[in-house]
Amino acid sequence: MNVDRNSASVWATWFRALSDPSRILLLNLLATEARPMSVGEIVACLDVGQSTVSHHLKQLTDVGFVLIEERGTSNLYRVNERCLDCFPTAAELVMGQARTTAEWSVC
Repeated sequence: MNVDRNSASVWATWFRALSDPSRILLLNLLATEARPMSVGEIVACLDVGQSTVSHHLKQLTDVGFVLIEERGTSNLYRVNERCLDCFPTAAELVMGQARTTAEWSVC
């Protein structure tokens, strides 16, 4: 599969968002918990401070991996299920085995 420049740009932002181990742990926590969580709950589960968690959540929401739910005066964070369905693996991209570009760009 030939990758077009627009898809390559989108995918590059995804991979940059996952370039920090704390963001990987945070995303994994939200995915495995499978429920919206507050920053306080996330901090309690990870060995990372509140300001760092907030910074990483912003990075993950900016690319669409994480969604924000407003509940009263609180924000809850949850994994974006659509991204789980469409995020290509590095091996698929490198080996040309990924689905068509149009299918990936919906996240």
